[in-house]
Amino acid sequence: MRKLIIPFVICLLFSCKDHQQAQKDNTEIKDQNSEKPNIVILYVDDLGYADVGSYGAKGVETPNIDRMAANGVKFTDAHSSAATCTPSRYSLLTGNYAFRNKAAILPGDAPLLIDTSQVTLPKMLKKAGYTTGVVGKWHLGLGIGKVNWNEEISPGANEVGFDYSFLLPATGDRVPTVFVEDGKVVNLDENDPITVSYDEKVGDRPTGTENPDQLKFKADLQHSNTIVNGVSRIGYMAGGKEAEWVDENFPFDFNKKAKEFMKRNKENPFFLYYSFHDIHVPRVPNARFQGKSSMGARGDAIAQVDFVVGEIMKELEELNIADNTIIVFTSDNGPVLDDGYDDKAEEMVGEHNPSGPFRGGKYSIYEAGTRVPTIVYWPGKVKPTESDALMNQLDLYASFASLVNQPLPEDVIDSEDHMDAWLGETKNGREEMLEEGFTLALRDGKWKYIQPFNGSIPDWMANKDIESGLSDKPQLYNLEEDKAEQNNLAEENPDLVNQYEERTQEIITKTE
Repeated sequence: MRKLIIPFVICLLFSCKDHQQAQKDNTEIKDQNSEKPNIVILYVDDLGYADVGSYGAKGVETPNIDRMAANGVKFTDAHSSAATCTPSRYSLLTGNYAFRNKAAILPGDAPLLIDTSQVTLPKMLKKAGYTTGVVGKWHLGLGIGKVNWNEEISPGANEVGFDYSFLLPATGDRVPTVFVEDGKVVNLDENDPITVSYDEKVGDRPTGTENPDQLKFKADLQHSNTIVNGVSRIGYMAGGKEAEWVDENFPFDFNKKAKEFMKRNKENPFFLYYSFHDIHVPRVPNARFQGKSSMGARGDAIAQVDFVVGEIMKELEELNIADNTIIVFTSDNGPVLDDGYDDKAEEMVGEHNPSGPFRGGKYSIYEAGTRVPTIVYWPGKVKPTESDALMNQLDLYASFASLVNQPLPEDVIDSEDHMDAWLGETKNGREEMLEEGFTLALRDGKWKYIQPFNGSIPDWMANKDIESGLSDKPQLYNLEEDKAEQNNLAEENPDLVNQYEERTQEIITKTE
């Protein structure tokens, strides 16, 4: 009997040692993870510099966003990298200017824009031990072109670094009007397959041109194809009836998935890229928010954004992880009122100026094209302050890499580490940066140089009341004295114009 007991005791001792070592290892991992804050990027669509209360909004209240601004770092000179959505998203996730990949606004059936071999923000954070997720609007392409929506869709968000994805594939004004979760269309009925065409009509669904009586609001010709949920879209779609989204439910659909992701990963560091559809067209706010502003659908959509922000903040608090979570709240580009749908945004704007004191808006090379509301909120870690540091979203890559002790790869060309500025510990941001529109602009301190433009403005934009800022002559502005960019000083400063053109070309041709 003793012979049996001794090996058992020895085995038990070793087992205990193994268990103790495992516990020690787990404790060390947890200690390491506790030093890595969760990261949440709340990326609103088409939200202008002055579209929220703390930045001067009139006609709509945004108490949750304002609470973040009052208790975080509120930036007054922070920018998306471009004045349109796809390029800004590309830069945010790759740390490079979008012109390096010739990124432009993508059609609904475009292939994945980011090469799967490319380093990305979520890939970098995964190497640092993070679980990564994206919820909301994607608009960076899917598959390899001409997607078959009835099969697994790859490559996509998962292949560029996200462990979990719940996507609105392109934009709300484009077909297919379905969600894609981890590469598969949600609620797809195999007996009702989806067909999508951007060239010719497919199926027998009504269209905006043929059946205007079925519309919630009229649209321009570009947005007058297949009608889904009373809204005509860009492109034609047949099938997929059970998989259709309901525009009014976007905030609840996306919040549900975002909250589930945070709950699943609350014990370990996570990165959540929450990409809003609001306040992009079509603006179809839920009945709960209709009438919350004096500006109609666009203002109500802003109130809806604020609700979503509040729900995410509340969830983090209920999960007891708010103090270990950095929230970056910002927008993919500046504001636009008329963007294809007759939702009375221009008629009902009232005294509200979405661009604030700046000129231009979405699509524009003027300041309001990329200067957007930007707030960093980290309870207990970030002191409330207002910062005029020159900041750019493409720097989030290098800054977060520094925070989690990851090296900066050679092919991340443009991103700079400004973590101290993001956290409000200094007001020294970038010394210079480019702004992307249909041409390029160079910011250098108080000076802004805009390259001449000799191309043609797209027809869809030429017909809208949008101040592009494009000119066949160089433009130079002193933003310290002329933040509205009204006084072009190029002719008076030819040497400075030449200097800035040369510097712009140097940045364009930079390879490492």
